Amino acid sequence: MTQTSENVTWLTQEAYNKLKDELEYLTGPARTEIAAKIAAAREEGDLRENGGYHAAKEEQGKQELRVRQLTQLLENAKVGEAPAADGAVAPGMVVTIAFDGDEDDTLTFLLASREYASAEIETYSPQSPLGTGVIGHKVGEDAEYELPNGKKASVKILKAEPYNG
Repeated sequence: MTQTSENVTWLTQEAYNKLKDELEYLTGPARTEIAAKIAAAREEGDLRENGGYHAAKEEQGKQELRVRQLTQLLENAKVGEAPAADGAVAPGMVVTIAFDGDEDDTLTFLLASREYASAEIETYSPQSPLGTGVIGHKVGEDAEYELPNGKKASVKILKAEPYNG
């Protein structure tokens, strides 16, 4: 099955292993722990006024949502394959853009899943308006994307290099 680049999340082997370990914890020990919390709270009596029970059920819901997110992310992950350094913007690249062609008003960001977000470099999702607007464009080209208010914004691609972090 061929997948489009917007559905694929590029991950290093280290990032893939970290997320897989988190998923294994959430589907194993964490599920057992939350089930025990719910059972203990249920034994306290009236569930309508049992704050511990409701908190544990809410925690369980958040945990199961994270399990679904991780499962989908890992199913669509490409591991260890950096995008080609051909000047075309793709997920897994560090991109520098100039807003409205103004070479003094620039932004450098990593185009990747939020799982990559760090303090080192700003990260934009390939599914974000800016991400979808720049994917596939080459260095030197102009790209357009839609702002939250519905207006269009134009950027010029200045650099696009594979992420090495």
